[in-house]
Amino acid sequence: MRKEPRQARSRATVEAVVEAGARILSKQGWNGFTTNKVAEAAGVSIGSLYQYFPDKLSLVDAIRRRHIDDSLDAIKSALAETEALTVFVEALVTNLIEAHSLHPGLHRVLLDEVPGLEAYRHPNHQIEAQYLSLFTQAAAIYGSQSRDVAASIVGLVLSDAIDGVIHNAARRGRLHEPAIRDELVRLVCAYLGDRGEAAVDKPQ
Repeated sequence: MRKEPRQARSRATVEAVVEAGARILSKQGWNGFTTNKVAEAAGVSIGSLYQYFPDKLSLVDAIRRRHIDDSLDAIKSALAETEALTVFVEALVTNLIEAHSLHPGLHRVLLDEVPGLEAYRHPNHQIEAQYLSLFTQAAAIYGSQSRDVAASIVGLVLSDAIDGVIHNAARRGRLHEPAIRDELVRLVCAYLGDRGEAAVDKPQ
């Protein structure tokens, strides 16, 4: 961003721009994404948009960061509030579906169409590491102890499995089908080891 918004009105302007940008990027893709369209949809002048975002890529960066934060918050919320495996997995899957529901096409566009974001795609990027660390934490708490597999590996597989199902469901317009959610919950519970029948004590 060109500058950080400090007043409530400025923060509201930035939020409106980011929200409008996410909506347009999700529906129209990178080729249909322009700052003029975003400013019009956000109800602000193009000058106000450029006051905070000097170009399209800086705006897309803010959109991507919010999408990532929503996904991270979804995992943190599930980890913080539940103990039984099935309850945790249901919360995790539900939260992640909700995080992808506002703009179902956004993740695909960010990954496949937007240029200049190679750093985010790098496996050693700190956001990627933060994302995987949360799944590793979940694997350490809820994973079966009968398998001699590192929690980091279980977390990686868990992350990729959930992301794959949710992102493809969003791409196909089927994100809100209860059967897909329920089968994903069953898949994750089965993979983690005990199909959710036992409560898990979290480490203090």
